[in-house]
Amino acid sequence: MDALPRWFKVVAVAALLWNLLGCLALWMDLRLTPGDIAALPEAQQALYAARPGWAVAATAVAVGAGTLGSLGLLLRRKWAMPLLFLSLAGILVQDVALFLLVDGATLAGMVAVVMQALVLAAGIGLAWLGWQGAQRGWLR
Repeated sequence: MDALPRWFKVVAVAALLWNLLGCLALWMDLRLTPGDIAALPEAQQALYAARPGWAVAATAVAVGAGTLGSLGLLLRRKWAMPLLFLSLAGILVQDVALFLLVDGATLAGMVAVVMQALVLAAGIGLAWLGWQGAQRGWLR
């Protein structure tokens, strides 16, 4: 068993906060009324109209599993690893819907592309950290 690095808890807290922000963003997204959507720019309205329900479900899986997995990292529990990989799978499914099926890059613009790239990078990093934590004995 390797000694737990000093940075581990800092990263686990940051991961938990990141995923809680994702939960907040999803909650705000799900609360949008048809009137709220009608007030958005046309491109964003088209994005909401074209978005399949399973993509929203994938987002919920991504942020829910990511939040629980990050909590697991903070508690140093091995069950964090499969949850973080499940979160990564949710991110990938969400990205398939957003960029391959709906053409979100055109509809939402470059900001959405950059943000989703950050989300994907964070998901990969957290899944890797969960795997490394299990391999190195940081998680019990």
